[in-house]
Amino acid sequence: MKEISLHILDLVENSIKANATKITIEVVESISDNIYSIRIKDDGCGMTQEFLANIDDPYTTTRQSRKIGLGIPLVKMNAEKAGGKFSIQSVLGSGTDVYFDFEHNHWDRPPLGDIAGVVVMLAVCNDDKQITYTHITDGGKYVFDTNEVRETLDGISLNNYSIITYLKDMINENLVAIHSVH
Repeated sequence: MKEISLHILDLVENSIKANATKITIEVVESISDNIYSIRIKDDGCGMTQEFLANIDDPYTTTRQSRKIGLGIPLVKMNAEKAGGKFSIQSVLGSGTDVYFDFEHNHWDRPPLGDIAGVVVMLAVCNDDKQITYTHITDGGKYVFDTNEVRETLDGISLNNYSIITYLKDMINENLVAIHSVH
């Protein structure tokens, strides 16, 4: 995948398929510490230790339509290629915690991409989930929480085009304010 936001989308889709109701996405980019890290945690059904032991094998998948899953192997490969690492922890019945990072200044680190579009799309398409996106930089911190957004909108649907556009613009403006380099 050419953008970090697409890795995030793929991993959050895994969380949704695992019946997660709370999903947190945390992006930390620090030029001073030369790190670009992503953590995705959920309260889904989790995985057995046997399944987890082979998680980076493309032929280890829960898919029924295709017997191949490339999301995790690709994110692991991209992280390692850019001087980073990948880890995943999961407890059956308790959820999953995926972490991967890159050297911030590594030439093979993919750009973040359209994270605002990904977060808004996930929020709009998963009205029954709490999705929290936190972005931390050397210049500050921004948090987007779907529960807070729904409360503020007081019954107005997130599926309204004006709301979608507003939310995407709001996320992008906040990322600029904390000096995100995506």
